[in-house]
Amino acid sequence: MALGHSELILNPDGSIYHLNLLPEDIAQTIITVGDPDRVKSVSKYFDRIEVQKGKREFLAHTGTLNGKRLTVISTGIGTDNIDIVFNELDALVNVDFQKREVKSKLTQLDFIRIGTSGTIQADIPVDSFLLSSAAIGFEGLLHFYGSGQGRNHLLESTLNDYLDWSKHNITAYAFDFDENLAGKLHGNHIRYGITATNSGFYGPQGRSIRLKPKISDFNEKLAAFAFQETRITNLEMETAGIYGLAKLHGHRAISLNAILANRATGQFSNTPNKTVDTLIQYVLKKIT
Repeated sequence: MALGHSELILNPDGSIYHLNLLPEDIAQTIITVGDPDRVKSVSKYFDRIEVQKGKREFLAHTGTLNGKRLTVISTGIGTDNIDIVFNELDALVNVDFQKREVKSKLTQLDFIRIGTSGTIQADIPVDSFLLSSAAIGFEGLLHFYGSGQGRNHLLESTLNDYLDWSKHNITAYAFDFDENLAGKLHGNHIRYGITATNSGFYGPQGRSIRLKPKISDFNEKLAAFAFQETRITNLEMETAGIYGLAKLHGHRAISLNAILANRATGQFSNTPNKTVDTLIQYVLKKIT
């Protein structure tokens, strides 16, 4: 059945609506970053850049490094943007734009997020690198999809029972990383943990400037939780949406974070740009 023009929206040049990209513009290995300025921080290491396109906060560069074709794209902040980026990237490879139909043969993409985050564990130092073995979503995106078959039900039920936050209208969902893709990024520099994805930066992460969060012990409660000997290590705003949408579409995804803040000790990195650049170089070396 053909997809309606209000469902699959294309620009006059045939590109996908928000990302402004054509199917040939992207590689099968895609690095996602939040900040549009970070796109060039990644692509500056490419041997050649063949595509540079952007619209709104979505900037994409595609090129090659050591013979491998790569795309780096900015998502902006939050899982509302992740919903746009991941659905449109999937459409670029798995929908025939001329027929407006899903292709019979589907293409699997590899997604690698290079992000920044704050840890809630006192023993995780700033400027360290963390790979999310699982992600729990407090922002609700995946509740809008039929995601039962892809979720880590044991993790989410254990966590929801422990938190008892349904009285606050908060019910977490959970998805795991792709172990095979993660194996390519494994190294002595990498820590592992469960990432909590939140709907905002202030109250939804337990921060208070003038408004007091409803849950006063938000970080402490999460920090004390462990599932199969793995702790909740960090808070950010994208990973659960990435893991969920990638898995439901049949893609592979992992999320790496440069830990720039320690919420438990109150520390913030003195060299955030250097730390992020080191993580970028690490990832590019591993995948090429």
